[in-house]
Amino acid sequence: MNTIPFTWPKGFSSDGVHAHLRHNPTKPDLGWIVSSVPAAAAGVYTRNQFQAAPVQLTKATIKQQHQLQAIVANSANANSYTGSKGAANAAEEQQLVATQLNIAPELVGVASTGIIGHQLDMPKIKAGLTKLQLTDTAEFAQAIMTTDTHSKTISLQFKINGTVCTISGVAKGSGMIHPNMGTMLCFITTDAKIDGQLLQQLLSAHVESTFNQITVDGDTSTNDMVLVMANGQSGAAEITIDNGLAEFTTALHAVMEEMAKQIAGDGEGATKLLEADVTGAADALQARMAAKAVIGSNLVKAAMFGQDPNWGRIIDALGNTDVQLAASALSISINKVPMVIKGQPQDLSLPAVQQAMTPDTVKIAIDLGVGDSAGQAWGADLTYEYVHINAAYSS
Repeated sequence: MNTIPFTWPKGFSSDGVHAHLRHNPTKPDLGWIVSSVPAAAAGVYTRNQFQAAPVQLTKATIKQQHQLQAIVANSANANSYTGSKGAANAAEEQQLVATQLNIAPELVGVASTGIIGHQLDMPKIKAGLTKLQLTDTAEFAQAIMTTDTHSKTISLQFKINGTVCTISGVAKGSGMIHPNMGTMLCFITTDAKIDGQLLQQLLSAHVESTFNQITVDGDTSTNDMVLVMANGQSGAAEITIDNGLAEFTTALHAVMEEMAKQIAGDGEGATKLLEADVTGAADALQARMAAKAVIGSNLVKAAMFGQDPNWGRIIDALGNTDVQLAASALSISINKVPMVIKGQPQDLSLPAVQQAMTPDTVKIAIDLGVGDSAGQAWGADLTYEYVHINAAYSS
């Protein structure tokens, strides 16, 4: 498996256009991803009780037959908490794309992101859809951005019985990010061949250790979803339990983890990507819970922003969980500088520790000392700019 410059896998096209949905006069805000043939599809969705209209529609669409051929997405408007009219608008958008591509509406997924509670401007949506082409540009990645500072993409190649396959991910997410996902969209495409039900099992299993391990601000959005499409156009043999499953699973997990990290590192106003690496846990779930608790602590986030090695805040975050702990066994380090070793606080040189915390990535290593399991979580520091951005989001 190797990383390559971003490219769509065989048989996939995309485009993004400015449909005048957002104030920026040039930035794309409407786009699609299209497969040349129907593709196996899988999805995971927000657990927010107010699932947006496009989330409900796409979830129901994929559940029918685990197939998609196109995904249409817009920014600037979430089409969330918009009632029956919002649902009708999402369905109309699905039908418009189907008609334009001459495919069944049941093969079109719909996604939206942006402000909650506003109806889609359907005349602008309709006009924008007519401009979309089947290209290989990077405009789609920009079309789904909201407060993101940059687009988020990755492409990997792997082999199935000697045949090269490509898997690529495109994501957006910056604020309203919390475990169980949150204002994040991720679309993964591959030219490998795999049954839709098996693909769903893999996606559902690996979301727990990737996207559900990121947190920026503790708020879970109404619109987040992760969709995977596999169109089989590489020519490789079908992935099954007995053929190529390990290779495909490794590649899928790598894409999901990298997308999760890119989202966490681009948290609104963030200056640092925070990573918690927990070892020595009683089981994998407890390891993930511990890592998530540390990354989710606003006090820890603020300390990381201020380059303040206040490891007591990490202790506090761990102590507020139900994770099995032993004070005498706990070890903590920040960017390889030991803070606590087997329950014993270390003498620290404040300037030296602060210097170690200056990089863009801060890794908090925690050994619980009670077992053999490990887990990770990712997030961002808490900055003045975060408050500024979210104090004026709708205006």
